[in-house]
Amino acid sequence: MADEIRRLIRVRTRKGATFKRDGFGKKKQLSSSWRKPRGQHNKQREQKKAKGALPKPGFGSPIAVRGMHPSGFYEVLIYTLDDLESLNPKTHAVRIAANIGGRKRGALQEKALSAGLKVLNAKELPSAKNVQPEPAKKAKEEKPHKEPAPKPKPKKSSKQKSESAKGTKAGQKTALKPTTKPKKKTGTGVKDDE
Repeated sequence: MADEIRRLIRVRTRKGATFKRDGFGKKKQLSSSWRKPRGQHNKQREQKKAKGALPKPGFGSPIAVRGMHPSGFYEVLIYTLDDLESLNPKTHAVRIAANIGGRKRGALQEKALSAGLKVLNAKELPSAKNVQPEPAKKAKEEKPHKEPAPKPKPKKSSKQKSESAKGTKAGQKTALKPTTKPKKKTGTGVKDDE
């Protein structure tokens, strides 16, 4: 029977009919999912050549493998441990729901594998035994040692602050004033030759 199922799955994939919605490549808002063409002048409805095939009875997959995963199992979506109880490992494969967290996923995956079920979206989850805190400590030790911050200077009293501020302002004023005066230009700018 398994050979027959494999053969029928191959027949199903060989047909490879993909029915696209008319005009899905012309407008961004149209998805490729099938919609029956109903327009009066629609070429696909009139079954013109190269306008896309319409779904017909001959395109269906064999009844024995309809809805079956390519691996040959019927796919079952599970959320809890209770969902695993009534499944047959010979005919069913398990897909763990995407919104399940890591801890619960680990428990579901372990129980499914121990029951002999195939998990279609199995993930490699770190178990509590394999987690080693040593590499994290080493990473902390390898960081370069920061130099100690320079010691703060002793605070000045308010009198010292005002005197030093006055001294700097006076020094700035003297620094801004030039010691020699610039020479004034004489002459009108007209050449003497004329």
